[in-house]
Amino acid sequence: MKSNYCGEITSSNLNEEVTICGWIHRRRDHGGVIFLDVRDIKGICQAVVNPDNQKSFQLAETIRNEFVVQISGIVRSRLEGTVNKNMHTGEIEIEVKNINILSKANTPVFPIDEYQEVNEDVRLKNRVLDLRRPEMNERIITRSKITSLVRNYLDKNGFHEIETPILTKATPEGARDYILPSRVQPGSFYALPQSPQLFKQLLMIGGLDKYYQIARCFRDEDLRADRQPEFTQIDIEASFIDQDEIIDISEKMIKKIFKEFCNEKLDKFEVIDWHKAMHEYGCDKPDLRIPLKLIEVSDLVKEEEFKVFSEPAKKLNSRVVALKVPNGNSLSRGQIDDYTKFVSKLGAKGLAYIKINDIDDFENGIQSPILKFLNNETVKNILENLEAETGDLIFFGAGSSTIVNLSMSSLIKKLGEDLNLYVTKWAPCWIINFPIFELNNEGNLTPLHHPFTLPKCSQKEILEKPEDAIAHAYDVVLNGYEIGGGSLRIYDKSMQQTIFDTLNITKEDAENKFGFLLRALSSGCPPHGGIAFGLDRIIMLVSDTTNIRDVIAFPKTQSATCLLTDAPSKVEKKQLEELKIKSILKEE
Repeated sequence: MKSNYCGEITSSNLNEEVTICGWIHRRRDHGGVIFLDVRDIKGICQAVVNPDNQKSFQLAETIRNEFVVQISGIVRSRLEGTVNKNMHTGEIEIEVKNINILSKANTPVFPIDEYQEVNEDVRLKNRVLDLRRPEMNERIITRSKITSLVRNYLDKNGFHEIETPILTKATPEGARDYILPSRVQPGSFYALPQSPQLFKQLLMIGGLDKYYQIARCFRDEDLRADRQPEFTQIDIEASFIDQDEIIDISEKMIKKIFKEFCNEKLDKFEVIDWHKAMHEYGCDKPDLRIPLKLIEVSDLVKEEEFKVFSEPAKKLNSRVVALKVPNGNSLSRGQIDDYTKFVSKLGAKGLAYIKINDIDDFENGIQSPILKFLNNETVKNILENLEAETGDLIFFGAGSSTIVNLSMSSLIKKLGEDLNLYVTKWAPCWIINFPIFELNNEGNLTPLHHPFTLPKCSQKEILEKPEDAIAHAYDVVLNGYEIGGGSLRIYDKSMQQTIFDTLNITKEDAENKFGFLLRALSSGCPPHGGIAFGLDRIIMLVSDTTNIRDVIAFPKTQSATCLLTDAPSKVEKKQLEELKIKSILKEE
C-alpha cells in the first residue's frame, strides 16, 4: 500500500513518485492550497494539494485530523523560506496526485498535533490515541530496541533464552500472588509468578549453565509511579559463577544500553556496603547525584535534657542524624514548614533545624528554635562534626531508625529535586552485603530478599545470631531507582533447611511449598547465582520520564485498573459455577 514511510522521505527522493500511508496530523488551508501533514511511526511528511487537481482537492477539503489516508505524489523541494529545519523531512513536500481516505475518525478527545497536558486517566482511557503521539511512539519503539540489544548481548555471552511457566505454584510471598482457579481440578489454584526464581534455579541444577528470559511477572500489591501489577524482568542466571562475575557482566550490559540509547558513558559504578548506605543515606537506593549525607549525632546529644534528641539517642534501633544543606539558609520559614509537613507524612514527629548565618559569630550568627534546649558545647560539637560553614542549613531527624531513615532519605531526594542539587546526570552504584533477614511488624524474622540467598556465614552462626547474617546479595541503583537485584543462591540442602528453620518454616511446610527444590538440591547442585533487572524502570530512565506507565503500551492505574478495557471486571455466574467458585461479595 505504500512505497515509503512518511518520516524517511528526504531530498534524496526528489522527483520520485511515492505513496505514503498514515494519519492526518494537521490540515491547513492556505489561500486555496491545502497542506496535509501526514504522520506514521517514522515521522511526519507534508503533502500539498493544489486546486487544479480537482478530485483530490475536493477530497482534501473533507479530511480532518486523524483520518487515515493513502497519498501518492511527486517529491518536490519546498519553496525558499518554507523549509522547516526542525523536521527530518523539512526540506521536501509531496505534490499530491491521488488521495484515498482509508478510514475516517471522530474528533479526538485530546489533540495529537500539538502537545498539551492531558489528565492521565483521559490518556489511559483513550490509549490508542495516546500511543499515536510521537513521544509515546518513540518510547515504545525504544523499549523494543532495548529488548533486542539485551537479547543480542546475552546471546553473545553464551546465555540461552528459556521460557519458564506462567501458571505455577504460590510463592512464600503468597499474599501478593495473583491466584487463578483451575477448572479441571476444582478447589485448586495456580499462581502467576512474582518472578521465575525457583525455575531458573532448577534450570541450573538441570545443567543448562546460562539462562536468560525477558520474563513477565505479576505482583498484587499497592502501586506507585514506578510499579505495575504486571511487569517485565530481564532475568539472568548462571552456574559456576561468583558475585564479581555477575556484577561485571550486568554492569557492561547497562553501560551498553545507556551508550546506545542515551549516548552517555556511565562512569565506574560505586560499590557501597548496605550498612554504610543505610547509615549515610537512610536507604539502600541512594541518589548519588545529590551530594548530601546523614551524619550520626546520637553520641553528641544523648546526655542533653532535650528529650526529643536524648531519648532516641539512647535507645536501641533508634538514631539522631543531622543533614547539612550547603547554602540552605536561603530557605524561607515557609519552605522549612513545607519540608516539616513532608517528613511528617512519612511518620516523623517534626523537623528541627539550625541556620548558620555566620559561623564565626556563635552568639548571634546561629539561628534555631531548638538552641535554647541544647548546651552551647553540644551545638559547637555538632557544627564541628558537620564542618558547617556560613550559609549552611542543618536539618535533624530523631526517632526510630525506620522512621528516621525513611523520612530523611526522602528529604534528601526532595531537596535534591527542589534545589537542583544534582552534580551529575547519571550516578550508578552497587549495594552489596545485604542482611539475610529483617524483622517484620510482628517482630518475626523474614527474608530481606528471598529465602534462597546464599549466606556469607556458617549454619552455626546463622542459628546463633541470625540478625547478623550477611548475604551474597547485590542491587544495582541508578539515580535513586533500584533497577536490578540478585544474589548467589543456596546450593546445599542442609544450608537451605537451616534458613527454613530460622524462618520457622516447618519441615511439613517446607516440603509442601519447596519439596521439589529440596529434592533437586539433593541431586547434585552447582554453585549458581543471578540477577533480575526491571526492564520497565530502565526504559523509564532512558526515556527521561518519571512515570513507568509512559513506557508500557497498555498499563494499569494505581488501583490496578485498565481504563481502556475496564479490567478487572465481574464474570458471569455460569463461569463461576464452572470453576466451583462462589462470590461472597453482596451485590450493590
